[in-house]
Amino acid sequence: MNKKIAITCAITGAETTKQQQPALPITPEELADSAYECYLSGASIVHLHARDKDGKPTQDPAVFKKTMDLIRKKCDMVIELTTGGAVGMTPEERIAPVKLKPDMASLDCGSVNFGNEYILNPLPVMREFASVMNENNVKPTLECFDASHVFASQILIKEGLIKPPYHYGFVMNVFGGIRYTPKMLSALIDLLPPESFFTVMGIGKSYLQAMYGAIAFGGFIRVGFEDNIYYSKRRLAKSNSELVERAVRIAKEAELDIAKPDDIRKMFNLRN
Repeated sequence: MNKKIAITCAITGAETTKQQQPALPITPEELADSAYECYLSGASIVHLHARDKDGKPTQDPAVFKKTMDLIRKKCDMVIELTTGGAVGMTPEERIAPVKLKPDMASLDCGSVNFGNEYILNPLPVMREFASVMNENNVKPTLECFDASHVFASQILIKEGLIKPPYHYGFVMNVFGGIRYTPKMLSALIDLLPPESFFTVMGIGKSYLQAMYGAIAFGGFIRVGFEDNIYYSKRRLAKSNSELVERAVRIAKEAELDIAKPDDIRKMFNLRN
């Protein structure tokens, strides 16, 4: 089991709205402030989506650059950009911000039913995304919504497109994807290649159970408004950092040390 546990905060996502969660950060300034609050609370990685002036998801590199620059002025947090983007975006749109050279970026490892929508990630797109990440020294987080996605990631590994150490993100409880249960999580872990780390992302009502599962199985934690907007039943979280604070408390009660950004850079061999 890892003695140092990494905590990622996914502060915005593409689907959550201000109507659902009034505290949702939207502008680059709000995103940077939220990331910094999460950093002070103990998160070492920020998973970053961006929004346009109307609050809609965007992959505009200029918006990402402004946000990244603001975060980096405040702290040394590890920045992980999305390449999942939002439903309906083209692969060209989704991969564009990776050329800004963040520390990390998500790489969806297969297609998935996403609620009433469908996200398409065929192998040629996965290969293209992995190649662009390699060119820019960006560490991929291999996001898996299903067991088959772990097998798909291994194709990229065999082809030399993904280098160890590997970081997997298990996205569990998306409507249409793999459900969170301890047995399901255990089954996914059993499929991982050597030299793998993994983060568990429990969506919606599963987020707290998934947090405990991550700790029990030696993985890392992700929290934040992208995954869940509630602190408890019918009580909205006051902020992303409130969710981080609870994750830190629970991890410390399990006698785990909270990883700092420099710990993450060493673990994952980050080069940017």
